[in-house]
Amino acid sequence: MTKGIIYFLVIVLANTVGAISGMGGGVIIKPVLDFIAADPVAAVSFYSSVAVFVMAITSTLRQLKGGMTIQWKLVVWVAGGAVLGGFLGNYTFDFLLAYFSDETVVKLVQIALTIITLLFALFYNHFNFRKFHLTGKNWYFICGLILGFLASLLGIGGGPINVSLLILMFGIPIKEATIYSICTIFFSQLAKFVTMVFYTGFDRYDLTMLFYVIPAAIIGGFVGAKVSQSISSKRVAQIFEAVILLVLLINLYNGFRLFL
Repeated sequence: MTKGIIYFLVIVLANTVGAISGMGGGVIIKPVLDFIAADPVAAVSFYSSVAVFVMAITSTLRQLKGGMTIQWKLVVWVAGGAVLGGFLGNYTFDFLLAYFSDETVVKLVQIALTIITLLFALFYNHFNFRKFHLTGKNWYFICGLILGFLASLLGIGGGPINVSLLILMFGIPIKEATIYSICTIFFSQLAKFVTMVFYTGFDRYDLTMLFYVIPAAIIGGFVGAKVSQSISSKRVAQIFEAVILLVLLINLYNGFRLFL
C-alpha cells in the first residue's frame, strides 16, 4: 500500500471523528503520521494542518446547512484571536526547528504539550469542573489567541483543548462548543498558511500528497458533521473522551520511541 493511500485512509477516519467531537482530525492525524514516520516533522505538521483546514470548511458548511445557529459575535472575536495565535504559533514552530539542530527535540516538545492539553481536556470533561460563563469580546479574543497558538504550534488543528476551553470559559453545551471549535480551527490554520506564504513557502513539501490529503479531509468533514447532527450530546462527550484516551496512548508511545 502506497504512502498516499495510507495517508488518505488515516485522514478520512481521523477527520470523521474530529468533526463529530470538535477536536479536528489533527489531534489524531499528527501522532499517527509521526508513528508511520514516512515524512519529517515539518511535512507531517503541514499535511495535518491542510487536512484539518479543509475539514473545518466542509464541516462548518454542513452544520450551517443543517440549521445550526451560531453566535457570530463569539465566532468573529474568537477567530480574530485565533488568527493572531496562528501567526505566533507558526513563528514559534519555525523558530524551534531553526534553533534545535535535531528535529527530534521539536517532536518531543509537540508531544509533551499535546499530552498536557489532552490530560486537561480529559479531566475537565469527565469531572465536569466549574464553568465561568464569561462574556465580552476581550474574553473571546483571549480564548481564540490561546487556541490558535496551540493549534498552529502543535500541528493538530486545535484538538481537544478547543472544546474544553470553550466550555470552561463560556459555559456553552458540548455540541455547540464543537461547532465553535471547528470555526476556530479554520481561522488558526488559515493564519498558519498565510504565514507560510510570506516566510517559508511550500518548496520543502511534496505537494503531490495533497491529492490524497484534500479529498480525504472533505470526506471526513462531511461524514463527521452528518453524524454529529444525529447523535446526542452525551454520545458526543463519550466519543470525545474515547478519542482523547486513544491519542494519549499514541503520543506516549511516540514519545517513548524517540528515546529508544
